[in-house]
Amino acid sequence: MSKDIDQKDVLSAAPTATFDDKAEVSHVDKVVADINVRLANPLEGIPHDQLMADASAFARDHGLGHLADEFAKGALVAQDPTAFESLHQLSEEDKEIFRGELTRRWDHPPMLYYLAILCSVAACVQGMDESVINGANLFYPQQLAIPQDGPQASRNEWLLGVVSAAPYLCCAVFGCWLTEPLNRMFGRRGTIFISAFFAWATCFWSGVVNSWEHLFVARFVLGIGIGPKSATVPVYAAECAPPAIRGALVMMWQTWTAFGIMLGYVMDLAFYRVPDRPHIKGLNWRLMLGSAGVPAFFLMIQVFFCPESPRWLVSKGRYPQAYESLSRLRKHPIQAARDLYYIHVFVEAEKEIDTGHNRFFELFTVPRNRRATVASLIVMFMQQFCGVNAIAYYSSTIFQQSGFSNVESLLASWGFGMINFLMALPAVYTIDTFGRRNLLLTTFPLMAIFLLLTGFAFFITDERARIGIVALGIYLFGCVYSPGEGPVPFTYSAEAFPLYVREIGMSLATAVLWLFNGILAMTFPRMLTAFTPQGAFGWYAGWNIIGFILILLFVPETKALTLEELDEVFSVPSEQHAWYQLKALPHNIKKYVFRMKTEPLPPLYKHEGAPSAEHRAPAGFMA
Repeated sequence: MSKDIDQKDVLSAAPTATFDDKAEVSHVDKVVADINVRLANPLEGIPHDQLMADASAFARDHGLGHLADEFAKGALVAQDPTAFESLHQLSEEDKEIFRGELTRRWDHPPMLYYLAILCSVAACVQGMDESVINGANLFYPQQLAIPQDGPQASRNEWLLGVVSAAPYLCCAVFGCWLTEPLNRMFGRRGTIFISAFFAWATCFWSGVVNSWEHLFVARFVLGIGIGPKSATVPVYAAECAPPAIRGALVMMWQTWTAFGIMLGYVMDLAFYRVPDRPHIKGLNWRLMLGSAGVPAFFLMIQVFFCPESPRWLVSKGRYPQAYESLSRLRKHPIQAARDLYYIHVFVEAEKEIDTGHNRFFELFTVPRNRRATVASLIVMFMQQFCGVNAIAYYSSTIFQQSGFSNVESLLASWGFGMINFLMALPAVYTIDTFGRRNLLLTTFPLMAIFLLLTGFAFFITDERARIGIVALGIYLFGCVYSPGEGPVPFTYSAEAFPLYVREIGMSLATAVLWLFNGILAMTFPRMLTAFTPQGAFGWYAGWNIIGFILILLFVPETKALTLEELDEVFSVPSEQHAWYQLKALPHNIKKYVFRMKTEPLPPLYKHEGAPSAEHRAPAGFMA
């Protein structure tokens, strides 16, 4: 096959694109062409009679023969979900079911929302694991022989950071990489149960330590409870959710992580004045650290009441159980049959395009995958280096340095947690309407401004004024972080990768996030001293400007797009995407900021402006 033919095949979804890896076209071109063509919609082009016969035979062969008619009709809708009105094989009652998916997008069985609650509890565990250390930092360093003042203050600042960073370092080097084998062996629910067990056990462990080394080990093992859970829960939600509300349900992870962070501050306040008991020194901070184990225990109890991911069940050949799972998540049997058959043909298509090569390396060697990887890593990296967790982990210390007392610092930290949670709620709507990319581009410049406001406030000599401006800057930062860089990274990463590399791609994305989370947690105590608060906040304000540029150039929009359209989006070469966005930036500023009349730009993707022409995927497993 010639190079020109290969290139044409690879970029068939983006005919205006030019191949950006011209030196490497032989193997990777064929792989991308196979992925784009076979995974776009494997049912497309099959005659209706043959498709119905295939679907009926599938139902009979897999112990679902009593549903053969539902599978036959469901397969027709899966072939082209936008054309169900023209299918004479469907009754008016059948068509009304599919109309309801478009007109009543929040009308779903209670089990789907119970599953959303499960994911929310898992996120709450995550948030508490992150924030309870905030209050404990005020007490345990003195008791565990790493005081933050005195002749060894510099050394002890590093040790405080290492203890705080321990679970995130474990996530980066070990915990997140357990995601794929745990999911393969135990499924989504089993992985969530195992990670919840480690979260519960290590919280109890952290409350009985007697040295900073012991606390470091306990918190390091906590990473096994954080890493696989953070990579699995968003994927679990994406695979179970219908596409119309996929973004909203997946972003519940970050929304309720924010709630967990706030709840962690509440626990810090609740246990602040708990006195020591005989033979128990530091009972207050021990209860703070142990409190995060309570929601983890409820998560363990709750998880197996929810259905397993239907896609995972299909990958194991357990079709009756997969149908049962979908029937609990969809309102009508024909919807469950449609989605199960579509999952089946996708899994079979994945097997056909399996090259036998290492899937991790294909994240970088296959151009479509590489662009998704780069975009996901950018948003994951920037979630940490936008500076939010410097505030989440050390806000009490920051407020204390600005002039607050210990209790006032914890109350102010709780205020930040409350804002972080409440301001994430609008993103339930905007993430699927305004879009992932637009939320990021709007909020990153504002985050930079508010971090500079916070840092420069430390130049104010009047204590009351300084305290007020520091609190204002941190709260305004939370207001713009929560609907943007808060919920977007996990949602984006859970949907950007092709199905056949999704688990390994999500493992990499979460490992990068937790690696830089650990770096931030480890370095910030020393940075506050070495850079002063002004320099520390200025440092992260600068990274927000860098983040805006990276997102503008290399992060495409993914809202409300099917796999077919995502393959088209990520098939556009990075150079072409970057140049287009550089031209679009002044155009959009004129149009939306200054309200000037402008000529429309030519579309970058063929689906833009003509969504009705696309064959949209019908179910959440396509996420």
